[in-house]
Parts: sequence; C-alpha cells; structure tokens
Amino acid sequence: MIEEKALSRRSDSIKLDDSLERLSWLLDDLIRIPGLNWRFGLDALVGLIPGFGDTATSLASFYILVSAVRYGVPKVTILRMAINIAIDYLLGSVPLVGDLFDAVWKSNHMNIDLLRKRATVSAEDARKGKASDWLFVTLIIVVLVGLALGAAAFSFYLLWLLSSQFSRAMST
Repeated sequence: MIEEKALSRRSDSIKLDDSLERLSWLLDDLIRIPGLNWRFGLDALVGLIPGFGDTATSLASFYILVSAVRYGVPKVTILRMAINIAIDYLLGSVPLVGDLFDAVWKSNHMNIDLLRKRATVSAEDARKGKASDWLFVTLIIVVLVGLALGAAAFSFYLLWLLSSQFSRAMST
C-alpha cells in the first residue's frame, strides 16, 4: 500500500530544482566542441589540476547525491549514484587518461537522470528526508571521502617511493 502511494507520486518527468540541473550541466556539459557536437564540463577541466581537481568536482557531485534524499529516492538508487561518483573519482584521478575519462563518463548527468526517474516527491515537496536516509547518505559520503583520502595517501606514497629510488640512482 505504501509502495503503491510512492509509485503513484513518482513521475518520469519530475521537475528538479534548477540548481541541480545547472550543476550537472556545468560539471558535465558546459563546453561544446563545434562540428562534433561533443560536450564536456568543468569536471574534465578542473580535473587537470593534480590532487585538487577531481576532489573538488566530487565534492560538488555530493550536492546531487544529498538532494536525492530530499526527493525520496530509494537507498539502492542513492548507492548507485554514489558508485557513479566513486568511479568518476577513481578513474578520473589517473593523470591525463583520467581527464579524458572525465570528459566521457558523465556521472552527474547519469545521477540527475537517476534522480529524475526515481524521485518520489516533487521539487515543491522536497524539503526533508527520513532520518535513516540522511544517515545512509552521510555514511556513503564518509566512505567516499575516505576513498579520496586513501587514494591521496597512496599517491603520496608512490611519489615518495619514486623520489627515493631516483635519489638512490643519482647518488650511485
């Protein structure tokens, strides 16, 4: 009965807050390459800044993830959205190749599509979510931030290892 009410409120053409649509557009589709009709956004551009870019754009992506709670999106969909962000962060962090990946893998666009398809309340009604949903999305964000910190620590370790090997090679 409850599930039927949620499904009856859901619409495949739910109107989202303009800020969500705009953020997705800025991160994934801002710049169009003439003649190719190919678009990329700030995610690919800011990602060129080592150690900062992918982290900054992932933090911006969290806004869309958190909004999913307000729109009553099921937890399994929120988890899928988080996986999209994690893939974007992990593969996007690889120098140069990751920036090309960021231009193709449009996690924010995918997450907006998931949000639009799975939202159970309209933008006017999207004021708050259940406490369990907020706890769930907070846990996901903590895991994603831990993933980012772990990736940064691993990168610093590799740099330290390479520099020590380089120093040994130069001293002999």
